[in-house]
Amino acid sequence: MYFAPASSLRPLLKTVLVTVGSCVFSVAVFAKAPALTDVKVFPADVNLKTRQDHQGIVVQATYADGVTRDVTAQASYTLANKALAKFDQFTLTPVADGQTELRIKFQGKSLVVPVKVESAKTEEPISFIKDVMPVFTKAGCNTGGCHGSSRGKDGFRLSLFGYDPDGDHFRLTREAITRRINLAIPEESLVLEKSIGKVPHTGGERFKADSEFYQTILAWLKAGAPKDPPTVAKVTRLEIAPRQSVLEGMGETQQLNVRAFYSDGTDRDVTSLTAFMTNNDAAVKVSESGKAQAIARGEAFITARYEGQATGVQVLAIPKNLNFTWPQVAENNYIDTLVNAKLRKLRIAPSELCDDATFLRRVSLDITGTLPTPDQVKKFLANDDPKKREAVVDELLGKKEFVDLWVMKWAELLQIRSADQQVQMSTKSALQYFDWLEAEISQNVPVNEMVKHLITATGPSFEAPEANFYKLERDTLKLSENVAQAFMGVRVQCAQCHNHPFDRWTMNDYYSFAAFFAQVGRKSGEDPRETVIYNSASGGVKHPVTGKDMAPKFLGGAQPEIAKGADRRQVLAEWLTSPENPYFARNLANLTWAQFFGKGIIDPVDDVRVSNPATNPELLDKLASQLTAYGYDFKRLVRDITTSRTYQLSSIPNATNEGDQANFSKAAVRRIRAEVLLDALSTVTGSTEKIKGLPQGSRAIEIADGRTSTSFLTTFGRATRETPCSCEVKMEPNLSQALHLLNGDAVNAKVLNGGLVKKLMKEGKSRDEIIDELYLRTLSRSPTATESAKLQAFFKEGKATDVVLNDLFWSLLNAKEFVFNH
Repeated sequence: MYFAPASSLRPLLKTVLVTVGSCVFSVAVFAKAPALTDVKVFPADVNLKTRQDHQGIVVQATYADGVTRDVTAQASYTLANKALAKFDQFTLTPVADGQTELRIKFQGKSLVVPVKVESAKTEEPISFIKDVMPVFTKAGCNTGGCHGSSRGKDGFRLSLFGYDPDGDHFRLTREAITRRINLAIPEESLVLEKSIGKVPHTGGERFKADSEFYQTILAWLKAGAPKDPPTVAKVTRLEIAPRQSVLEGMGETQQLNVRAFYSDGTDRDVTSLTAFMTNNDAAVKVSESGKAQAIARGEAFITARYEGQATGVQVLAIPKNLNFTWPQVAENNYIDTLVNAKLRKLRIAPSELCDDATFLRRVSLDITGTLPTPDQVKKFLANDDPKKREAVVDELLGKKEFVDLWVMKWAELLQIRSADQQVQMSTKSALQYFDWLEAEISQNVPVNEMVKHLITATGPSFEAPEANFYKLERDTLKLSENVAQAFMGVRVQCAQCHNHPFDRWTMNDYYSFAAFFAQVGRKSGEDPRETVIYNSASGGVKHPVTGKDMAPKFLGGAQPEIAKGADRRQVLAEWLTSPENPYFARNLANLTWAQFFGKGIIDPVDDVRVSNPATNPELLDKLASQLTAYGYDFKRLVRDITTSRTYQLSSIPNATNEGDQANFSKAAVRRIRAEVLLDALSTVTGSTEKIKGLPQGSRAIEIADGRTSTSFLTTFGRATRETPCSCEVKMEPNLSQALHLLNGDAVNAKVLNGGLVKKLMKEGKSRDEIIDELYLRTLSRSPTATESAKLQAFFKEGKATDVVLNDLFWSLLNAKEFVFNH
């Protein structure tokens, strides 16, 4: 009889409880195994060039229940021509030039990997950049806590994560000559002796004397510690596989494989030289060799970094033999399909749909920043049309309040505010800028066109208010940072001083992108408050390390050809809003999504980086492609989101999604933002608010100037618009806010000044009718039977009816159910 290896029994065993008399036994029984649906090999092709080249092989199986397994050790392998290559320990190495193939079989499925071998007898020269620098990164020598610190460590400094290889080579070979390296006796070089702990070293032992790292540095020293020529190939792309893994059972593992692609067309297995990092080691940890291991239920993103490039993969961990049945739920559109696909992998069931009253309140606040009126609530609840939710979404999208809400959000991104004398952004300029933005959005100008108008803005700021974009920020570097953050969701600030430690951006990327704005000219207009923006056709940005004048280059893209004197911004604007830019549409889709779920698919929304990935990349990609297909009419994207079943889920969790905070399996409970909350208090109580610069009764959401605020708005986190950062809007509840509502004038004064209770009593409404009205105004629902019964007791305490009703009104306005959207 054949007994399968223990590692292959996962799909076959299931634990059940058996009761015999008064005893309960846990018994492992054979269950029907989920079918094997797919087998993949990584990489799908192998190129071996030079004698020391090698390529590891990883095989992953996928089953019908979504679980994946690393079956590299269980698969069988056949090399077609062993005279050309050698396959040992799941690694291919060259023997002779030619082409062959590696045939792989696993449980009836076959794969073929083409193998190409070139220059098998040629020894590739040791490279400082390609071989030695990655050792320093992998061993942690050039991190911020070690020699990569701005001041170095113990008298020796390396560039952070190797952003300056020329400087590092100089400091190793020319600074403190003969101290750090010994070319006569390479083994006695201090750089080696400290690394293996042979002599005292603050950082301790970094690797062993018999390790690949030691041998690499020793080979470089024996070769005379050469510096690479300017023509040395650079890494252009990093590829990690498998792209996604679903590990079932604690301790289950998946080996990752990393391949670097170079500017000369070659590729190389750099798994052993790659630095790995997980963003959730409580769920999935990763070893130095790139083996991911499930620790507890959850998900993690593993980042791989090599030679200034970074990439990553998603790994999910689920309990073994979890008793889970996916419920049959409707899918209104592609959003539900993609959200549910992720939830099924995680064995999480979505919550039930929210009730009609909750939906109407939620969607009204999210789309228009207003609460539904009592009449609107009653009408909606009485409507038995199965399409009524879609109908109310369409109705809300056509309201002016929808425009007002998004004008406010874009005003935050564009930092519309009056400023000090140095910037000379007068109140008039801020109002004109705001009015221009309102006109663009109210006319439903496609977002890509609106952004083009901003980037290419030229002329007097009074005549072309969009030119204020260049008036608010005059520093070239900060301007480029703001553009990247606002329109691409990318924070490149780290790359100003060193290569980004957690992303792909280098100093070259940073200064090349900034060069697009180096020729923006500014001069005073006829009015001292006015600025004229023009193309100066001269100027540049110098790299602080090399002193080189940097040519404009798209962030993460190509270097365009720009005629001398041409406006660089025109070229940038075309690329920025084109499909060639992978960030623009994704960023806008993510910003839109965050408005309706309280967090982005990438969160924070303006911190897109390799180490902060999308929780559902397939969903974000689809939203971005839909936005592009809609001609950047984001109103249509809003409709897709708000008519999805995912948006309409209840905030009440079930047993499977109680701990889920990232996969949109239930509605998030969100505090209403400052401006919307203040407007809601005014509308519900029938009172008005006097805001500086606006007529009595204006809505807080209509404030044009970021410097205009009130005590209430400041307490509840209104953005000052000093930066484009999403963090400026504070949504977290705190004690100050609670005290402001309980003890301040925000609620009590509005209840009394609005006089709503007295007005309703004068209209002859009964006590119960007034109670119902107050509930409908504040919570968009009628009181429950339990609440109604409890309220009756307060009218028996001897207080006047209007006093009790005002107290109730005050209580409702302080209730979490009012202050939060749910």
